[in-house]
Amino acid sequence: MKCLRIYATPDGESHFEEAEIPLTLAELFPDRPSFYLSSRYTASRVRFVSIPAGVKEANWHTAPERLLAVWLNGETEFETSDGEIRRLPPGGLLLAEDVHEKGHVSRHPEEGQQLIIISMPDGIQ
Repeated sequence: MKCLRIYATPDGESHFEEAEIPLTLAELFPDRPSFYLSSRYTASRVRFVSIPAGVKEANWHTAPERLLAVWLNGETEFETSDGEIRRLPPGGLLLAEDVHEKGHVSRHPEEGQQLIIISMPDGIQ
């Protein structure tokens, strides 16, 4: 499973990369077909977020902590300090690890947006 990752390098710049969340075919429910499952990851907190209509852009900011964001609706655009821009569709996963230095910009749809933020102290990788 692919996940967009934003991280900061020692020089303070933020960058993108594609992170792979490994999945293995395994039984989740007895007597039911198997699903592809990841390993278990430690998550310390979960928050539900609703971005109001009209909030289009967050100025440059860092992630408040290492987190996994699951975008439930609307396409979101991200820009890193190296100038690269990427878009995430609804259902997209973002691993935000740029917790210091320059950070990134997030641009949201005009109609508002909902997401789930999961605090990931150990990350995914």
